[in-house]
Amino acid sequence: MLMYDVLALSAAMCWAVGGLIAVAPVRRLGPFAFSRWRMLMVALALWAIAAWAGSWRQLSLQEAGLLALSGLVGICVGDTLMFAALNRLGPRRTSILFSTHSAFSALLGYAVLGEHMSLQGSMGGLLILAGVVGAIILGRHKDEDHAWERTNGSPRLGVALGLLSALCQAPATLIAKPVMAGSWRLDGTVVDPIVASAIRMSVGCIMHFALLWMGLPAARVQAVPTLRDWAMTALNGIVAMGLGMTFILMALEKGDVGMVAILSSVTPVLVLPLLWWRLGRPPAPGAWLGAMLTIAGTALILYR
Repeated sequence: MLMYDVLALSAAMCWAVGGLIAVAPVRRLGPFAFSRWRMLMVALALWAIAAWAGSWRQLSLQEAGLLALSGLVGICVGDTLMFAALNRLGPRRTSILFSTHSAFSALLGYAVLGEHMSLQGSMGGLLILAGVVGAIILGRHKDEDHAWERTNGSPRLGVALGLLSALCQAPATLIAKPVMAGSWRLDGTVVDPIVASAIRMSVGCIMHFALLWMGLPAARVQAVPTLRDWAMTALNGIVAMGLGMTFILMALEKGDVGMVAILSSVTPVLVLPLLWWRLGRPPAPGAWLGAMLTIAGTALILYR
């Protein structure tokens, strides 16, 4: 088992927990306002850590520019679209749409970076994708009426937003890969993932505030934030963005784009036990079949 495999799986767990935390504040505040405030909180925290460590001084202008572009595509656009889909479809349906980013990333990694997977790794990736899709499609009880399973607005628009979000994550990961791998550095050093996350977060945050200042109606907060809203937004930012995104950037230092994306796409399966705990009933039997396929695929990749 390689360290970047563990980091990618850790990111998936962070996103699973963060996704459930986000449901209530996203639906109260709106996806734009939620994304804006959580990015601001996380960016300030990450820059404080980077300033204390002093590692930001080692970053070149070229590296900073690519990380900024990655943040613009993946965080500003991609994450906002994902939360807009979450607002309409709930966490289970959004998860299946977002998990398709692993396929997009694998294809881009092959086409642009010339990455190749072994036969065992490819089989593992296919099992993971099949398991994730199966776990979500078959993971709902017929009599399920929890608020998280209801649609809010147009389902077709929610599906389109979820797929666009996944499509944004793939090039964002591809852009960040050469920076995190230290491709431009001759001394063998790598970029500090804390600084990289701070740059990506800051760009997304600035763009969101720009949309608000330009008067975009969707960017306005939909309800007066409560103390609970602030707390849940901050917690989601720490878990999903502060930890999850940093783990992904660390994994990209040595791991292939496609493999890291596939391992981090197991989030929907990791959501199953969390939904069981939250809703008070186990997932449908079909969800466990998907989970077993995902576990088998993950094992093939980890022990390749």
